[in-house]
Amino acid sequence: MNTATLDAAAQRYRSAEDALKRARAELTAEVVLYLRATDERGAQADVARRTGWSREQIRQIMQAAKAEQPTAE
Repeated sequence: MNTATLDAAAQRYRSAEDALKRARAELTAEVVLYLRATDERGAQADVARRTGWSREQIRQIMQAAKAEQPTAE
């Protein structure tokens, strides 16, 4: 049995998974920045269309970002 090809495939998979996580985090951050910077009507719908995420997912992202935001004291 050739485990070298199995190991190589497993490494490619882990690398792709890591890249996807980084891309998702970057996209999420950009969504939050964009929506915080605009009060344009339909902005969430526009973001949903551009990202392929549902409006509910966008709302959840914004709720999570709000919960993580430090409070001013």
